[in-house]
This record gives sequence, C-alpha cells and structure tokens, in this order.
Amino acid sequence: MKSLKQNARFMNGLLGFTFLTMLAAQFLIFVYVPTERTMGVVQRIFYFHVPLAWNAFLAFAVVFVCSILYLRSRDMKWDRLARSSAEIGLLFTSLVLITGTIWDKPAWGTWWTWDPRLTATLILWFIYLAYLFVSAYAMEESQGARYAAVIGIIGFLDVPIVALAIVLWQTQHPSPLIFEGGLTGSMLLTLIVCIIAFTLLYLSLLILRNSLRRDTDEIKKLKHYMDERN
Repeated sequence: MKSLKQNARFMNGLLGFTFLTMLAAQFLIFVYVPTERTMGVVQRIFYFHVPLAWNAFLAFAVVFVCSILYLRSRDMKWDRLARSSAEIGLLFTSLVLITGTIWDKPAWGTWWTWDPRLTATLILWFIYLAYLFVSAYAMEESQGARYAAVIGIIGFLDVPIVALAIVLWQTQHPSPLIFEGGLTGSMLLTLIVCIIAFTLLYLSLLILRNSLRRDTDEIKKLKHYMDERN
C-alpha cells in the first residue's frame, strides 16, 4: 500500500510538472519568442516539430533497447515497455509528418516533396506501424513479441538515416541550426524548454501506457486462471 501511494505521488508530481512545463513552452512559443524575419509566423511550428522529432527518436531508441532485452530474457515486461514506447513514437512521428507538411507549404510551396529526410521519416512511420501490427495480430503473444522485437531492432537503423539525411544527400530540409550556432538568445531558450516539455510528456505517456498494459495483462492472467478453475 505504501508503495502504491508513493507511485501515485510520483506520477501526480510528474504530470503536474509536465503540465506546467508545457504551459511555459506555449507561452514562450506564442508570446515571448520573436517572429522569425524570413518565414514569419509559420516558423513557430519549428518549436513543436523539432521536440516531436527528438522524442520520436527517443521512443524508438527505447524500443530498440527493450527489444534486445526481451530477446535475451524472454521477459514480457520488456515487450510491454517496447510496445508502449512504439505507440508513443508512432504518434509523435505522425505529428512530425503533419507539422512538417504544414511548414513545407509556405516554405517550399508544396505540401509534400520526396525530400530524403521526409521520405526516410515516412519509411520510419511505416516500420513502426508494422511493428505494432505484428505484435497485435500474431497467433501467439510470445510469437508476436519475438517478431516485433526483431522489427524493433532492425527498424531502428532508419533513425540515424533520418538524422543524417541532410548530410548524406542533397536535401531541401534546413540544416540543424542548434548545432551550427544559428539559434541564440530567446529562440534557443524556447527550443530547449520545448524539448524538455515534450520529453516530460513522452515519459508521462510511457509510464501511463505501460502501467495500463501491465494491468491488462494481469487481468488476462486472472481471467485465464478463473476459466481453468471453472
């Protein structure tokens, strides 16, 4: 009981801090940071787009690590954590693609172009969609976990391709300004706060989704036990 109360306090504290950090991020985006002179108001999408992409990569890195741990141990807790992270990563990747296309229209004059980074990101989205389909619709749970783990490991190879696409190929996608010193002052502060806020959001969603999946598995085991007794 004490452990449950501690977990509840921790979760409430994390959710509260995440909420406050997200509010601070929205204030910085829409009130504090100046409008970029070249692209105008639409550039503010940048402060959503980049943190979403960062956390999608983080989510798939968690899938990668947990998939390896599952194949080594066959412990379903690693499969649960990997699937939970994959769901959130797929959600964030979807938002990356959506915010990217909204940004593309005024910047490039089109909603979509087969730019190497955009194409690699779309492939990444399909890989983890396949991951979730395999884990959900396999004939046996353990079989689905094994196949999904293999996809989670191999699929992660696309993450560095997405990250390095602007270096490996000629691309319309802007270079990483944060590493080139192109962001300073209020713009850099806003981006850092947004990355922190979205990372906290990812962690909150991961804990909640994994907890829900664990409880669901426990209910299934209990139901199976009761069916056997009857």
